[in-house]
Amino acid sequence: MIVRVFRNHGNRVPTKMVNLASSLDHMDLIYFLFGGFACMSAFVFIAFAALVIVLIVFGAMAAAKRRKALQAWATARGFTFSAARDGSFMDRYPGFHCLRRGEGGRYAFNVMRGVDRDRPTVCFDYHYRTSSTDSKGKRKTHHHYFSAAILDTGLPLRPLLIRPEGFFDKITEFFGADDIDFESAEFSRKFFVKSPDKQWAFDVIHQETMEFLLASPRFTLQSAGRNVIVYAGGTFDTNKFDQSLAVVHGLIDRLPDYLLREMKGDRVWAP
Repeated sequence: MIVRVFRNHGNRVPTKMVNLASSLDHMDLIYFLFGGFACMSAFVFIAFAALVIVLIVFGAMAAAKRRKALQAWATARGFTFSAARDGSFMDRYPGFHCLRRGEGGRYAFNVMRGVDRDRPTVCFDYHYRTSSTDSKGKRKTHHHYFSAAILDTGLPLRPLLIRPEGFFDKITEFFGADDIDFESAEFSRKFFVKSPDKQWAFDVIHQETMEFLLASPRFTLQSAGRNVIVYAGGTFDTNKFDQSLAVVHGLIDRLPDYLLREMKGDRVWAP
């Protein structure tokens, strides 16, 4: 019967295969076929497991290489470096919403502390955890990482958020959730700015500052208390840390004199 099926399809079947199929009874044939499938499944599983192990090893090697580069960068700037996890950042800087993301697992690591251009500075990587449930009700955990830097300006700053404007900002703007618009149409189109004090935002982001931010790499900046945080999606290399610090210093250095005099005679602003 096996030979007949092969021949009815007009295929030229090798003689050895025909003889092998003919010599098997029905149970032998089932074992022969399913044994092959089992071997193939085992091979696929082993290959997949090997791939996972390779990815884990390469990930660990890349993390170690990056950690070494960050440590060298910190040493060159006179900063201290600690790879240990620090779970105190959320409570230490309660005004920064990015440090409160997720459902848990919030901690800083690869923490670099020092003084940059006379301003106390801390640069770090940050982790937080979220979860989701698939269509079968299985719960999955997701780990998220980004890099940031916080500078202590020594000034009583008021709350201000500056970040690149995204697609969803344009949608929410259509439904009335508007941000602060500036005289520069280009700046208003490319940046989302929010503050409970619009005049403060206008004082900080004057024409020179708008031109500076438009010409600079894109980051999210937020002020709260005496501090300014700068971050973006994903983790930074040393060059990105350099750029992020330059943007914060550029923003603070461009604060107008009248605003500095006003702040130095003021207390830390709280909403």
